[in-house]
Amino acid sequence: MPRRILSPIQFAAVLFACALYNPAQAEVVRIQIDHRESFADGHSFGSAGPYERVLGRMFLEVDPLHAANGRIVDLKLAPRNKQGKVEFWTDFFLLKPVDASRGNRRLFYDVNNRGNKLALGAFNHRGGNDPATAADAGNGFLMRQGYSIFWCGWNGDVRAGDKRLLIGLPVASENGKPITARVHAEITVNDKSYSQPFYWGNSDPYPSVTLDNRDATLTMRAARSQPPVAVPHDGWAFARFEDGKVIPDAKQLYIKEGFRPGWLFELVYTARDPRVTGLGFAAVRDTVSFLRYAGKGAVGSENPLAGLIERAYAFGISQSGRFIHHLVYEGFDVDEQNRVVFDGALAHVGGGGKGYFNHRFAQTTRHGSQHEDILSPSEVFPFTTAPQYDPVTGERGSTLDRARASGHVPKLFFTGTSTEYWTRATSLLHTDVEGKTDIPPDPSVRIYFVTGGQHGVASSSDRGIYQNPVNILDHRPVLRALLVQLDRWVTSGSEPPASRIPMIADKTLVDLATYQSSFPAIPGASAPQAMYVPLRLDFGPRWKETGIAEFIPPRAGPAYRMLVPAIDTDGNELAGIRLPDVAVPIATYTGWNQRSETAGAPGALGRWNGSYLPFALTSAERANTADPRPSVAERYPSRDVYLARIGETAIQLRDAGFLLDEDVIEIQKTAAGRKLWPAD
Repeated sequence: MPRRILSPIQFAAVLFACALYNPAQAEVVRIQIDHRESFADGHSFGSAGPYERVLGRMFLEVDPLHAANGRIVDLKLAPRNKQGKVEFWTDFFLLKPVDASRGNRRLFYDVNNRGNKLALGAFNHRGGNDPATAADAGNGFLMRQGYSIFWCGWNGDVRAGDKRLLIGLPVASENGKPITARVHAEITVNDKSYSQPFYWGNSDPYPSVTLDNRDATLTMRAARSQPPVAVPHDGWAFARFEDGKVIPDAKQLYIKEGFRPGWLFELVYTARDPRVTGLGFAAVRDTVSFLRYAGKGAVGSENPLAGLIERAYAFGISQSGRFIHHLVYEGFDVDEQNRVVFDGALAHVGGGGKGYFNHRFAQTTRHGSQHEDILSPSEVFPFTTAPQYDPVTGERGSTLDRARASGHVPKLFFTGTSTEYWTRATSLLHTDVEGKTDIPPDPSVRIYFVTGGQHGVASSSDRGIYQNPVNILDHRPVLRALLVQLDRWVTSGSEPPASRIPMIADKTLVDLATYQSSFPAIPGASAPQAMYVPLRLDFGPRWKETGIAEFIPPRAGPAYRMLVPAIDTDGNELAGIRLPDVAVPIATYTGWNQRSETAGAPGALGRWNGSYLPFALTSAERANTADPRPSVAERYPSRDVYLARIGETAIQLRDAGFLLDEDVIEIQKTAAGRKLWPAD
């Protein structure tokens, strides 16, 4: 067959068509850059040099028939453009070296938490939602490492304001008609109030289809273990209480007698117009893929990092950590062309859960805890990265099944603190569902437990919500060291430290009764009487495959079995990464704290806070309070003895890969400034 020769005009047309069809751009079709300006007053961060802020909006579209999008609930019910694609957009925020070639050629993607940027606070000790100044740069760690740091929106129920990142998601409909369904919302408050939005966490709730409450139900109870009490329809309304007035509002609940602090108020109402929430996974996948693989592009689609990214890592705290686990579970760690999106990820304080992230009428802010939201689908089988079996349901699987099928399993670090064992079911990450056997993680995974830490690094103020002072252990130095370890693992294959977790086999992971019997008789403190025990929830026969619930609220089945870290005679935990403040203690650090009378539900566990229970300074003080824990002076005869042990422990952790040199120095400085002896 003779070869066909193209004319110059035909050849140019082919080149033009190829330019229009640029598969390397993933599914980002247009970029709107609203601001591009210097960051931190032009400060130079080591070899990476000065940084800049690039802010704007990315416009995306996905093929609802593509297999890579098949897991997105209701995607086929979303409106389509003339090309048959589903359109949506997301805000974005990029911090990058002005000369990106001076960076480390790594993209650091921070999964926003309810629209908020958290990575700079975790690694740099500063940040905020609009980082711009030298003060916002904090210690500059991520910039000194040379990372380009990227954020985008993913959760469509984030309410606008305070520079939160938003995403514009389409609404699903059927045959041109709105979709309606019953929705379950639970509301709990710490202070007396008369109205509340249906969902917490700066969320934009799905509105009721009507302000007439006769088709809805509202119940209240002091605790889940008690039977619900119906609130009469004339005692509440779809409304908000503002300036002494009751104003109709389809997204808020007003109660004439007011919300009782600590009580569980459960509303079941009819909502309409579900967002295609699962597109949040596609937004992350496709924006990161674009920055990683796309070329310079035409005007309006230029990639500010074109040709400059070799590796990409994801990081997320709490909800965002669960999002990472869920993203990998759903198979969104490769793009539509089966290219690697994330080489590795660090999912921090997500516990054993995933999330309400890919369902019809999803409520992304919700997650189960010991007292609240236990009917939310955050802890669902499978839990482990290695295969497991549930003898109650007969289910088998692991959270990496789809990743293995794609041919790419990212390097994953799951990090957490004591709080997540108590209130976020972390033991499910590495035990069977009956709490009888340890399940080692997949070889591509490490799990690290920061002994004695709490969910976040909080101030010492407890706002009157808790019975004990709030835990003040700073576990952020471990995150910095582990990010370095993750990069080495991905880049050179250098194995990171082995997982450090409490285990059933060596009796460092125990049941609640064992913990209670071991807890010392600390004056003014008592061991918890409960912990978070997630239930097997039944939302109906279509739930697992389609994300559509038919049982509202869900039917509660048998509970999984939870375990917590074992403790020593001081009440400090035995296993894990024992930072110097725990290994050389001057206090007991717990991952739990109990609600006070003022906040209601006294004795129930707070969702995110632990306790800080200091030792007596002298033996006389200890004797006066009958504290069984030796005093500071009895443990450390002098400041020099104390500081020597702090330094020795910090260096051991550095050598093991859990601290950096700069943090060893800071830990020693902090310890040296403590006033613990009479001469101080």
